Amino acid sequence: MKTALCVIMFAAFATAAHAQKAVAPLAPTKGNDVVGTVTFTKVEGGVRVVAELTGLKPGEHGFHIHEKGDCSAPDGTSAGGHFNPGKHPHAGPDAAERHAGDLGNITANATGQAHYERVDKELKLTGDDSIIGRSVIVHEKVDDLKTQPTGNAGARVACGVIVAAKE
Repeated sequence: MKTALCVIMFAAFATAAHAQKAVAPLAPTKGNDVVGTVTFTKVEGGVRVVAELTGLKPGEHGFHIHEKGDCSAPDGTSAGGHFNPGKHPHAGPDAAERHAGDLGNITANATGQAHYERVDKELKLTGDDSIIGRSVIVHEKVDDLKTQPTGNAGARVACGVIVAAKE
């Protein structure tokens, strides 16, 4: 049993150590209906982030990578704060200095559907600052991109753990 567990753990580590792609299936926090998928793919110039969500209230919603890969709390607080290995202030995704997890906002249309896509030069799929094993959080309100440390984006409406994906 111990040998099998060690083999499984090594395989998971080896996959994450060489990851070219990762995925975070999002589930709603208590009292919300938001679901979707966020994919992360290593490309020239950074990591392409693509999100497809449903169940949001129309408008903008803070969209971040959080430090812990734990969505067990009903309100999503088990995911911790924004992923910030560089100890920078909170800002928008195009700021010179920002939390690595600051992805800005995702905008939902009148039916609650949202699409987000960008190549992010700060995100990493390997190494000490890898986003694999962390979580994606969608917030109830718009991220103002300046209020410290969270952008005043309100409660967490969806959470998903980022895992290495098969190529």
